Amino acid sequence: MPSSAQQSTPQAAFGIAGLDDILSGGLERDRVYLLEGNPGTGKTTGAMRFLIEGADRGEPPLYITLSETEAELRSTAESHGWSLDGVEIFELVPPESLLDEDQQQSLLYSSDLELGETTRLILDAVERVKPSRVVIDSLSEIRLLAQGSLRYRRQVLALKHYFAKHGATVLLLDDLTTDVNDKTVHSVAHGVIQLNELAPEYGSERRRLRVIKYRARKYRGGYHDFVIRSGGLEVFPRIIAAEHRIAFERVAVSSGIPELDTLLGGGIERGSSALILGPAGTGKSLFAIHFAVAAIARGERAALFLFDEELGLLFDRMLGMGIDLAALQREQKLIVEQIDAGEMSPGEFAIRVKRCVSEQNIQTVVIDSLNGYRVAMPEEQFLILHIRELLQYLNRQGASTFLTVAQHGLVGSLSAPVDVTYLADTVVLLRYFESAGTVRRAASVIKKRSGQHEKAIREYTITEHGLKLGAPLAGLHGILRGVPDVVGSGTQLMESSPE
Repeated sequence: MPSSAQQSTPQAAFGIAGLDDILSGGLERDRVYLLEGNPGTGKTTGAMRFLIEGADRGEPPLYITLSETEAELRSTAESHGWSLDGVEIFELVPPESLLDEDQQQSLLYSSDLELGETTRLILDAVERVKPSRVVIDSLSEIRLLAQGSLRYRRQVLALKHYFAKHGATVLLLDDLTTDVNDKTVHSVAHGVIQLNELAPEYGSERRRLRVIKYRARKYRGGYHDFVIRSGGLEVFPRIIAAEHRIAFERVAVSSGIPELDTLLGGGIERGSSALILGPAGTGKSLFAIHFAVAAIARGERAALFLFDEELGLLFDRMLGMGIDLAALQREQKLIVEQIDAGEMSPGEFAIRVKRCVSEQNIQTVVIDSLNGYRVAMPEEQFLILHIRELLQYLNRQGASTFLTVAQHGLVGSLSAPVDVTYLADTVVLLRYFESAGTVRRAASVIKKRSGQHEKAIREYTITEHGLKLGAPLAGLHGILRGVPDVVGSGTQLMESSPE
């Protein structure tokens, strides 16, 4: 029996931060759990981490393998930079008679003898090691030996009661290669964790896990993304905004451009989200970056997450307008991350943003753009839920969030690949319009939850010094349609400037 010193924590932690968070600290001790998933989903890696964590805490671990050799297990551990020196490995090899065709039985099923012999060897190993943590890999071999659902269930129940008497926390692995519809262990186990792997049409595979069952314990439900990297599993718990709220002062934050602040009714409120909507080339990224640079000028820190534009190109483009993003990054005032939507899941991205805000005191977040975010999750209805939860979290942390969405088309009736206007607190609409054979740009605010905003439409230009906004266009009608009509005494258009 493990000593009380060895069980110094209430739960047996996996040693995987995200998974332990989902499980509210880890696994309740002296119970039997099921970790299931198809081959390649990371069961063995997770189980190894569970045993190594036990060894580090002074809890004797035992790995019973019926499918992989000890050499294979040690090789897997080495690939993650781990050592299994503190883990007892018991390798169950088939009896020699099974490999000899002359000695194979013909009238009596060999499984009648093999299952009992296998069980006896497992129990002998447990008696010898007296472990606190046990992994049995895998149940598929025991299911095949049982040759029947009833016998298999009785065998699993017998193992459960045996381990309960010996005070061990047991993790049973199942690779689902024999009968995916057999839920025998689901009803017997104290908890069930399921690992899944998804193969998108393009990009790397996506993995996610779900806690199907955990008796008498509150856990974080739903699917959670995870990856297998050198160093083991990295799990990204689904963000629940209601769990994160801090006190902060809701004040308007400036863009650094007086005319834009006037258009926005004084600026963007801290702890709110702003959506910048418009066709390609209207300067959506530039609008958002102006807010980030203004935040840095106030002594705050900002983060910029790029889905679409190449980092070097953006730095060069902004430098041509007098905005040195590279210098701000070197001074650690600005965090800039290039996101590859084909390689990163939405769950991992959300956790990256969360860590920036919580660990590095980021108060302004720019996500450019949601079109790229959508590529990471093609199912639009779930993308909306991801964005909503992320925005709610950022708002409750007092961060100002700026998102851009590129619309299809150039003038007239435009459409967006995903409609998140109802989620954002402020919506800025950018448009092209034609006047006297010249393509011009106009900006307007169509929504602001936190107060009043200017109802007018203002022309703006992109100059060598960044954005420049003009006076309200009171002399034109139909600007948003793209081909306005002149009304009143004048058009009040801005002077053209090189871009």
